[in-house]
Amino acid sequence: MPPPPPRPGVIPLAPLGLGDILGGAFSTIGRYWKQLFGIAATVYGAAAVAVGVALAIMYAIVGDHLRAIYDATRDEPPVWDDIRPLLFAFLAVWGIGAITFLLATAMVYASVPAILQDAVLGRPTTFGVVWRRAAARVPAVIGTVFLIALVSVIPLALFLTAFVGLMIALLASGTGPLIVPPLAFVGAMATAPLAVWLWVKFSLAPAAAVFEGQGALAAMRRSSKLVRGDWWRIFGITLLTGVMAGIAAYVIQLPLSLVQMLPGAIGSDLGPDPTGSQVMVYLGGALVLSLVSQLIGQVVVAAFPQLIASLLYIDRRIRTENLAPTLAEAAALPPTY
Repeated sequence: MPPPPPRPGVIPLAPLGLGDILGGAFSTIGRYWKQLFGIAATVYGAAAVAVGVALAIMYAIVGDHLRAIYDATRDEPPVWDDIRPLLFAFLAVWGIGAITFLLATAMVYASVPAILQDAVLGRPTTFGVVWRRAAARVPAVIGTVFLIALVSVIPLALFLTAFVGLMIALLASGTGPLIVPPLAFVGAMATAPLAVWLWVKFSLAPAAAVFEGQGALAAMRRSSKLVRGDWWRIFGITLLTGVMAGIAAYVIQLPLSLVQMLPGAIGSDLGPDPTGSQVMVYLGGALVLSLVSQLIGQVVVAAFPQLIASLLYIDRRIRTENLAPTLAEAAALPPTY
């Protein structure tokens, strides 16, 4: 019987099965949870704070218009002069949120391979070391995240077109463009398989951008090469871990959601005739709890699947490029930092 492969860190230095990949992911979380979740909580927390500050600023600017709309009645409906500033404020806050959370997600995606560089070799690491490694690769990872996100734009846009067209048709009592929703749904269903195929094809790009110092386009090509011949296996493992992360995030978010539903948990009871200030306090508390819940869930949803993707990247290089001896030699050397 041949001797077992060396295992200096969280995985054996040999082709990895599903059990090895899941075991390596959980071992990495157990050994390096401070670095992994510390960085994720830091960047997503900063993004949430940025959105909160933007909301506060926008409320200070358009609060009078919001109160005017809230106080509107059927006899005196809201006017466009009050609605327009709120729309601009919403778009501004949405834009700030999209940019900050994109940066946060890219940092998390970059930090996972940065941690695995030591986890696979069985070396300790620190928050500062991981932060510096990940920050240096954030621009390239942002490029890969953005390009991969573009893959889902067409089916998503068609689905939204179908939904909006259906709503218009319903509101128009059957006189709307009834042909638009079916065509858009058909288009979404037709393009979704291509989007999924491309998404899996480029799923290893963030790991390549960090492990090999590749730029965005080079990392996409690298991912395509590594996935070739093993698409279905990578798709199955990625889908499984995505479901696992979604369930875990839901279980973690559930207590906060239950707290939000308790009477009086976030501000006073509104009663049958609440004042504007009571409504604002209630909405503010609900927003804070929602942001905290989403923050915790996002940490899990972003970090765990990317950890699996990075292990799949290492597995593919072990299988196709005989990376195991190189890793074994590196594990025997002292760290360079």
